Amino acid sequence: MAHLYFTRHGQTIWNVENKICGATDIELTDAGRRQAYELGKILVKEIHDIDIIMYSPLIRAAETARIISDITGIPLKEERILTEQNFGKYESTARNGKEFAASKTHFADSYDGGETMLHLAQRIYNLLDEIKTDGKTCLLVAHNGIARAVNSYFYDMSNEDYAAFGIKNCQIIRYEL
Repeated sequence: MAHLYFTRHGQTIWNVENKICGATDIELTDAGRRQAYELGKILVKEIHDIDIIMYSPLIRAAETARIISDITGIPLKEERILTEQNFGKYESTARNGKEFAASKTHFADSYDGGETMLHLAQRIYNLLDEIKTDGKTCLLVAHNGIARAVNSYFYDMSNEDYAAFGIKNCQIIRYEL
């Protein structure tokens, strides 16, 4: 049975500053590069069934994926569908802002120029359907918003659970396809 692995990119300065990165292209910190390197080492030691790394084109995910690939030798494929959700007016604002927290539970909200949760889920679900039929074991390297959509593909979640879901930088989750 094929698996799907998901990881969030390494740390960025906006993660440190508690800001929403969204579709804004923010680079990794040195700590973020070390996190990616450590994850690559873990994969070499513990996980041997990944056929391909698919990654978001945003620099923080692309660099994380390249570091992992350099260590593991797993081939890379850029996947534009994995680009983080555009949070519109909330880009660069506090991640724990009350208005943003409320908006994340409104799935048709486009954040004044961003992307709705519904549109995000559609593109991610379509990609996951393709991966499922392909039969390859993939590691997706993307973002926290993408992590929510991926998790909701595999598990039932309330709107509140969906909005609150998140993973740490370079944390890895395994899903059964």
